[in-house]
Amino acid sequence: MNPMILFILLFSLAMGTITTLSSYHWLLAWIGLEINTMAIIPIITKKHHPRATEAATKYFLTQTAASTLILLSSTLNAWTTGQWTITELHHPLAMMMLTLAVAMKLGLAPTHFWLPEVMQGTTIKTALLLTTWQKIAPLTFIYLTSNHLSTKMLFTLGLLSVMLGGITGLNQTQTRKIMAYSSIAHMGWLTMILTLNLNLMTFTLMLYITMTTSSFMILLMSESKTMTDLGLAWTTSPTSMLLLMLSLLSLGGLPPLSGFMPKLLILKEMTMLNMISMSTILALSALPSLFFYLRLSYLMLMTIPPTTTTTEHKWRHKNNTLKITAQLFIITTTLLPITPLVNKIL
Repeated sequence: MNPMILFILLFSLAMGTITTLSSYHWLLAWIGLEINTMAIIPIITKKHHPRATEAATKYFLTQTAASTLILLSSTLNAWTTGQWTITELHHPLAMMMLTLAVAMKLGLAPTHFWLPEVMQGTTIKTALLLTTWQKIAPLTFIYLTSNHLSTKMLFTLGLLSVMLGGITGLNQTQTRKIMAYSSIAHMGWLTMILTLNLNLMTFTLMLYITMTTSSFMILLMSESKTMTDLGLAWTTSPTSMLLLMLSLLSLGGLPPLSGFMPKLLILKEMTMLNMISMSTILALSALPSLFFYLRLSYLMLMTIPPTTTTTEHKWRHKNNTLKITAQLFIITTTLLPITPLVNKIL
């Protein structure tokens, strides 16, 4: 792709999200979402492969349906209340349609089926955009309207996402699909804490984006698209594979890594509000996700092939990682000791 065209698409992608973030009017926020969607579709089809075209078509249809629901809910709310302000959402049917539309855009269960297929059909760089940057604009909607949305519906979507994101990721062998189901599970955690503590939701989102970005950086550098590639990547760069293992375990929420902190704070917040049974189900539902992260780590470190001079292995790649990768790994792995400070601030 021409560098100028790629720059225009990425600039439009950023501007669409920023427009949605800074909007108080429904139509302006909707326009930002549409700009965002139209900019990401050519990036998905950059490979000019039938699989990429299929992924772009699935993404376009899903996002268009969700955007139509958002426009319908905002119009219905404005018709009954006379308000086009996002924070003035009062009509019950409009609240339900908005929740469903945002769930579809985020890939929350049961509207999550498009996300793994779209990520599998595109490149690792675009998959990184889909699991990080593309989550910000839809989350803005439920952040601004969290006081009016149905708590029971959000809890149901969150629990389903955490459970299905962990269980359906168990039998996957493609790294992009595994990261997609990881994204579904983490969006479930964000939805669970949304109505209880907005500051904690924002902190969890920032940490999730950091952990996911650091994991994708190593997958991109090692060109590991399947679990078999990960098993053979140790000879390419042992240090990178060790850091990838730590990042994946942090995504799974294994102490003493940073990913354990948001899960601990979310469960603590729910327990303080006497939501014992729901927090127990949530904690148990996180175990399948941790299992397939552990399986990936076992495959990378415990099944290393012989590294004698006669062993055939992948060519050593040039180190093309960004300089910020080191800082991302520090945040991904070493933030747990500041948990009391974060708890006090939040």
